[in-house]
Amino acid sequence: MTRPYSLPALRALALYTQRLHVPHIQGGHVPHVQGEQTQGKPDADAIHALVEQLGCVQIDTLQMVQRSQYLVLWSRLGNYDPNVFDALLFGSDRRLFEGWQHAASIIPMAEYRYQMPHQRSLQEQPNDWYTRWLSENHNSELLPQVLERIQQEGGLRASDFKYDGPRRGSWWDWKPAKIALEYQYAFGNLMVANRLNFQRVYDLTGRILPDWVDMSEPTLEERDCFWIERGVRALGICNPAQAADYTWMKLGRARSAVASLLKDGTLVEIEAGLMNSRTETMLVHRDNLPLLEKAASGEIQPSRTTFLSPFDSLFWARQRDQKLWGFRQSLEAYLPAIKRTYGYFCLPILHKDQLVGRFDPKLERKEHRLILKALYLEPGIQPDEELVTAMADSLRDFMSFHQATDLSMEKSEPAEFGQKLLAAM
Repeated sequence: MTRPYSLPALRALALYTQRLHVPHIQGGHVPHVQGEQTQGKPDADAIHALVEQLGCVQIDTLQMVQRSQYLVLWSRLGNYDPNVFDALLFGSDRRLFEGWQHAASIIPMAEYRYQMPHQRSLQEQPNDWYTRWLSENHNSELLPQVLERIQQEGGLRASDFKYDGPRRGSWWDWKPAKIALEYQYAFGNLMVANRLNFQRVYDLTGRILPDWVDMSEPTLEERDCFWIERGVRALGICNPAQAADYTWMKLGRARSAVASLLKDGTLVEIEAGLMNSRTETMLVHRDNLPLLEKAASGEIQPSRTTFLSPFDSLFWARQRDQKLWGFRQSLEAYLPAIKRTYGYFCLPILHKDQLVGRFDPKLERKEHRLILKALYLEPGIQPDEELVTAMADSLRDFMSFHQATDLSMEKSEPAEFGQKLLAAM
């Protein structure tokens, strides 16, 4: 029987492929390739390379601190200019776009064609809700009307379309023009050209896509294989269900793609030693096998201390956090306050190859103050000097990224850790 790869080796590979292995450097980060460190903030090439390596970055609206898509980059690059990221999405040098991969995501523009099978499917086989919506009132007339206005006027927001109907309720209760815009976006006729106060500005796809983008439509099977391969490469180590999680693919479709990729040797099965002395057969991309060997020999030693968004791609593979780290990531923002264990928007704390704790931040933007509403260490983690110093270094960079000059803390478990951290700041 093949001896399982050790837990430290698996953790090291997973952090390496997620670009979470290199140490934080005050005033300098990793701008171009893994392991290469230079001074100065990351440039557009560095940011684009990071998104390419991850495959995509999930978009979310919550903003207790910076929104998740910006936090994911900070976790890996340290203090950078979010305007450079936005320019890659909405500027003249567009190399990223908003699409659907792992939920709503920011994706490399070169991979736009993998959106096309789903766009075609939506048009040819619309769901029941959409069919009903089209039959109501004059909704069917809105689809060409929104395109015509955008054709004539340029990019528009949903708020640019007049609405005289009854007052709507919750946030998802969109007015008809917004639904029409979203469907044209889902069909591939519109793209997100910009965001103003986080509201989408829609424009014609033909005006957004650069000429160099490959528009040859893959088959569903080709897309599935591409996304599964992408996911396994980015995760480093996972099982088939977790590979499907990375692109939110149904497990049945994923199994077929995994089987095809195992057959041609793109993916390789290995025995993985997990938490609590368990073992499991897991997947590794063949290009990552040399990295796994380096991790097993100790050549790759994760040394970064950083904070992670609840929507970070490290956690997209369900239950992998528990299998590799004995850590259960949870987002409690949508729970009633009385049912929360840790807080509204807790950020897990990565220290070297361990997930050692989490904290619930709130940024008071006008006062330039960062509040740690709660700070927790995982059971068995000691607040020693090394951890406190590394945490303080990362927290200073986190505050700089958020233009915060003042720090306060409301709760710490253990209390000693909070006291030491504040003293180190």
